[in-house]
Amino acid sequence: MQKGSTHEEFALKQTAPKIVGLGMMIGGDKVTAAYGLVEQMEYLYVRVVKAKELTKDVTGSFDPYVEVKVGNYKGITKHFEKKTNPEWNYVFAFSQDRLQASYIEVCVKDKDVVLDEMIGEKLKKGEIMLAVWRGTQADEAFCDAWHSDAAAVGSEGISRIRGKVYLSPRLWYIRVNVIECQDLLPSEKNRQPECCVKVVCGNQALKTKICPIRSVNPMWNEDLVFVVAEPFEEPLVITVEDKVGSNFEFLGKCVLPLSIVPRRLDNKPVPSKWHNLEKHTVVEGEKKETKFARLSAMKSKDGQGTTDAYCVAKYGPKWVRTRTIIDSFSPKWNEQYTWEVHDPCTVITVGVFDNGYLQGGKCTSIGKVRIRLSTLETEKVYTHSYPLIVLQPSGVKKMGEVQLAVRFSCTSYVNMLSKYAQPLFPKMHYAHPLSISQQDFLRFQTIQILSTRLGRAEPPLKKEVVDYMLDVGSHIWSLRRVKANFFRLMYVVSPIMAIGKWFDQICHWKNPLTTILIHILFIILVLYPELIVPTFFLYLFLIGIWHYRSKPRHPPHMDIHLSHAHAVVPDDLDEEFDTFPTTRGPDRVRMRYDRLRSVGGRIQTVIGDLATQGERFHSLLSWRDPRASALFVTFCLFAAVVMYVTPFQIVALLIGLYLLRHPRFRHKLPSMSTSFFKRLPARADCML
Repeated sequence: MQKGSTHEEFALKQTAPKIVGLGMMIGGDKVTAAYGLVEQMEYLYVRVVKAKELTKDVTGSFDPYVEVKVGNYKGITKHFEKKTNPEWNYVFAFSQDRLQASYIEVCVKDKDVVLDEMIGEKLKKGEIMLAVWRGTQADEAFCDAWHSDAAAVGSEGISRIRGKVYLSPRLWYIRVNVIECQDLLPSEKNRQPECCVKVVCGNQALKTKICPIRSVNPMWNEDLVFVVAEPFEEPLVITVEDKVGSNFEFLGKCVLPLSIVPRRLDNKPVPSKWHNLEKHTVVEGEKKETKFARLSAMKSKDGQGTTDAYCVAKYGPKWVRTRTIIDSFSPKWNEQYTWEVHDPCTVITVGVFDNGYLQGGKCTSIGKVRIRLSTLETEKVYTHSYPLIVLQPSGVKKMGEVQLAVRFSCTSYVNMLSKYAQPLFPKMHYAHPLSISQQDFLRFQTIQILSTRLGRAEPPLKKEVVDYMLDVGSHIWSLRRVKANFFRLMYVVSPIMAIGKWFDQICHWKNPLTTILIHILFIILVLYPELIVPTFFLYLFLIGIWHYRSKPRHPPHMDIHLSHAHAVVPDDLDEEFDTFPTTRGPDRVRMRYDRLRSVGGRIQTVIGDLATQGERFHSLLSWRDPRASALFVTFCLFAAVVMYVTPFQIVALLIGLYLLRHPRFRHKLPSMSTSFFKRLPARADCML
């Protein structure tokens, strides 16, 4: 291909369409006309308005519809069941360029299961109202008409292919300036709260920072900005929360309809205003306690959001399902169920779903709650409103709240405590254990059987409900879960790290008084070694008694911070919600593969370092480094002779005093033993 032709192919080209407004000027003004910038297309319009006095046939069923034919093009209206005076008001548009006949054929037919029949010949009287005219695409009936260009599309699909003008809603910014609160009432009267304010507007949620000064009159002066569209449907929900440990307690709420929010169109400041925080709602002039939280809209009905909610609870082999509350954001079930507890160290799961089968769809999960029975006190009634939290491709979202009342009872306290010492599984599980692959296969088959059996019930529990209740897919790779499990592991080992840090401070005499007391305790334990084990258990007992004051008062619930859902990035969510096998493009898969290789590389390095340390221990006696092994064997002989002739208490006392020596007798260089160990050979040198 020549260079000039290539340039011409991608160049801008002039066209000369036959349009009305092309360069025509009259009196200095352009000629204005409908569709003046496009070529006119001629159409033959046929409007079927209505029919009357269509007498029913002898069978008593008459379902009329109209068929309009022009040549090979045929269009039909929808049919009415058992109607003698139907009204269609439906327009057919036949392209003038493709007309293949000089006449229009209009037939009124009766819809039948076997064969549709013409009913015009059977009527003694009867009329049909039509309108026929010629026009262009500028006709107002053009947009909603049936077109001969789309004759292959059925009447049900016309709405999906027709042109339409869409108008974006008018958008507004909502700026919420959170200034201060006064006279807050925390759950503990003698405790100063750590407060923050959470503002929710529809699917948007923002939160202020925690007030640095713990007070019942906190101050923030922070701006939170939202975007909303007309008409305003969602209110502005302002909640004050108190941070207690790792959780947040509800202190009060204020609901502001956006219709009462002043609109600021200039630079004039909006005066601040106090709003009352309520732990109650006002219903018909009476203050009533809020017991049922609002759920989010799960689908659309008649142009408005709606939810048909029901609950499913599962414990052991017993599943229960509440009735469905139709079209309610605050459903009240008030249904009570009882399970026989086979083990206190088990979990009951309660899920909330939207019944989508009323509209021919699937049931959508709103959220679920897991309650471990061992965390409940016996015979105590727990009444809490649990947040319904789901993780969506757009991020974590609170879908509403569900209020539960739970009581754990037992007839024999001794039998319940004896369960803690019994095996978790039957004897055969330990006599003939299953492999990991067998467990995965059997778990999958169990879920399939449960889905099939429960799906046969009436009303059925469909597969999507069973899968959600049983956490199907939780084993699929997720970078978010990896991070969450890593932080869980760090939380577990943090006490060991804290002990190591504390011992390092003792050794460096950061607090001389504490170090002296540790010296005294160490000398006592060395001189009386029989006190070591009792002292250890006494220490654990005292720690347990000390922590009893701050034991959890509420059952645990879904924690977005523990799940690492509050800080997850969009690409991690897209990867987590991807199908298996993946359906993403090669570029996205390549990027994720490279990221996984990076994470795997760091894990590989850590595993290699651990293997290196272990191989150095092995090389002490393997004579891989003959000089190092000779030094270590000589040291072992010397240590054995010293330990034989010296009492153990004196050796332990000298070692302990050496480790606890004053910083004046320390130097910053590593010890001889550390340097010797790091010089030992490892098999990393032999790896490719």
